[in-house]
Amino acid sequence: GAAEVRKSFAHVPSLIGAMEAEEVGVEHLLRDINDPTVSTVANLVKAKLSGLSTLTEKLVEMKDYLTAVSEGRMKVNSEIIANMQAIVNLLPNLNVEELVRSMLVKNNDMHMVIYLSALIRCVIALHDLVVNKIAYNDEVGDELGLAKGKAVTKVDVGEEKKEDDGDSKAKGDKSQSKKKNSL
Repeated sequence: GAAEVRKSFAHVPSLIGAMEAEEVGVEHLLRDINDPTVSTVANLVKAKLSGLSTLTEKLVEMKDYLTAVSEGRMKVNSEIIANMQAIVNLLPNLNVEELVRSMLVKNNDMHMVIYLSALIRCVIALHDLVVNKIAYNDEVGDELGLAKGKAVTKVDVGEEKKEDDGDSKAKGDKSQSKKKNSL
């Protein structure tokens, strides 16, 4: 006869020891593990917002310093002025038309990808809903004894469509061969 296969797992007691340096290393690695409930996109947006707010704060602080120097409330510190000049020189020039156009194109591409992915998720959800409804109707029909007739009808209709498609393809192939022969 048929032999029954059984899988069983035995608990093997084990103890893993580590030195303090290894424990610190593991804790350091575990700290970098991201929270799976928060998406990476949300983390990227948070990081960019944090960076922009910090940049804004520093620019306001620089403006306040320059205003105080121009009004005579503070003395001019050439080292601070040199650092400010270096910072301003490192800022990108965003008024170049080619850069603006490429940023707009990239932004449009990213938004298109987001839109398409949302659309695909919607279509998949609708497909799952239709499949669920068909399964539910089949179950309810089985209880009433009507599902077998419906299933046969569905198969028959599908086969007819397949046969029609095959006939139309064959007709299309014949008409294409006639065209080739006439040329």
